[in-house]
Amino acid sequence: MNHIPSLEDIQTVHERIKSFIHQTPVLTSQSINELIGCEIYFKCENFQKIGAFKARGGMNAVLSLSKEEQEKGITTHSSGNHAQAIALAAKTVGTKAFIVMPTNAPIIKKNGVKALDGEIIECEPTLEARESTVQKVIERTGATFVHPFNNYDVIAGQATATIELITEIPNLQVVMAPVGGGGLLSGTALATHYLLPNAEIIAGEPEGAADAILSFKSGKIEKAPFIKTIADGLMTNLGDKTLEIIRMYVKDIITVSDEEIISAMRLIWERLKIVIEPSSAVPFAALLKQKERFEGKKVGIILTGGNVDLGKLPF
Repeated sequence: MNHIPSLEDIQTVHERIKSFIHQTPVLTSQSINELIGCEIYFKCENFQKIGAFKARGGMNAVLSLSKEEQEKGITTHSSGNHAQAIALAAKTVGTKAFIVMPTNAPIIKKNGVKALDGEIIECEPTLEARESTVQKVIERTGATFVHPFNNYDVIAGQATATIELITEIPNLQVVMAPVGGGGLLSGTALATHYLLPNAEIIAGEPEGAADAILSFKSGKIEKAPFIKTIADGLMTNLGDKTLEIIRMYVKDIITVSDEEIISAMRLIWERLKIVIEPSSAVPFAALLKQKERFEGKKVGIILTGGNVDLGKLPF
């Protein structure tokens, strides 16, 4: 796909990937609602295949390739969930996945890639190293590169989570998602804009990887002043495709500290009794931080994933 996905595009994608993914549940908690003073509907992508929403975009991008492209294999760079998504999609179509992962990627996510028969190529934990290593893989194998977020097929795939959420809860006033590279946020923004044009789309972003809020304000790709956050899935800059969509349709980006992320994550573990990773808790932390703004409203939140290293829990 070489254009911003339309509603029709996203619905076609949903049909294409439906049999390869889970339709995840939407959970609510009366005690959380009473605590905050609004109605929150959590779209639980931690129950998705590979434990994260990225199964959607990865599956769509790989299914959209020609047979010849699929046969040469698929490559990407990712610290975790997109890596597993591409490994799963490649295995589904019967081809090889060559996954470039930084040396400091969480072990649980590396193990997930290996379990799906993905070949891991390690690199230094910098974007430059990721990109140059992928380039070498392409030269060596002829594999097709699927960008983790700056790719319209991936964005359309991620948008399907919000299509399901709004189909189930049709009168939301606010829809929230975290932002790292912006694939999920731009997909969420498109689906919400098409189906609920009057709803607000609000993102949460870690203070320790706060590039999106700068890019959102300036209109060009900015770098975060510093990178240090527990939300390991969100340490990525926006891409030109995601930034364009986010600036068109997102109302606001709220930044949150690691302390706020951890307490939001803990509240979800305690009240909803589900496992989510720190990146997942970021939009909920943003809501908690500015709760008066959401009072009395119906809010949908995408809980992005549950791939957390249980030996390193922050509480």
